[in-house]
Amino acid sequence: MGQKVLIADDSQEIIEILQILLTGEGYEVITASDGEEAVRLADESIDLIILDIMMPLKSGYVACAEIRQKTMAPILFLTAKMQDSDKAMGFSAGGDDYLTKPFSYSELLSRVKSLIRRYCIYQGKGTAQTNNKLCLGDLVVDKDTRTVMLEEREVYLTAREYAILVLMMENRRKVFSSENIYESVWKEPYFYSANNNVMVHIRNIRKKIEKDPQNPEYIKTMWGRGYYIE
Repeated sequence: MGQKVLIADDSQEIIEILQILLTGEGYEVITASDGEEAVRLADESIDLIILDIMMPLKSGYVACAEIRQKTMAPILFLTAKMQDSDKAMGFSAGGDDYLTKPFSYSELLSRVKSLIRRYCIYQGKGTAQTNNKLCLGDLVVDKDTRTVMLEEREVYLTAREYAILVLMMENRRKVFSSENIYESVWKEPYFYSANNNVMVHIRNIRKKIEKDPQNPEYIKTMWGRGYYIE
């Protein structure tokens, strides 16, 4: 059985196109026509979720936030909305990537393969295991199992949040600009509005690992330069 993709869109035409495209690449596809159905169908067996934003019953943003309570599978927003504020809302809800309509099929497939590949690495599926633990006070990142523990309880991060945290914990005291982080984690050339993407991901990590995200103990800000871990 191939990797499983959940597509949620209220346009039957888009669902049919994506279904043909992805099944042709060997993916198993399940579909939902509204946000509520998407939340119901999402579970740990899913390797990628493609969400439209403007859907009946539950918007893509709301569905994304609720899905994040069930699985950390990557979520790709597929939408006509193009403003930076829309993207920031998507990332805040727990999304991993964003593709605007109209889109090229090659670009969609490239994003899908990249997100699933990172997720498989994050989950440790089919990868060699090594004894790697990064420790900082009560925060422990186990690279063998791709898990993050804080005070002996597991913290659930998205694949990109995990990658950012590992990057910084492996390079303590180094100050990372938004450009450094974006090009290291996204593996794409930096562009101006990408700064917002990085800021949202840093904020989300802080919400999950900091007792007081406004006064972080772990990920600190050096104003005008970037972020670092002491």
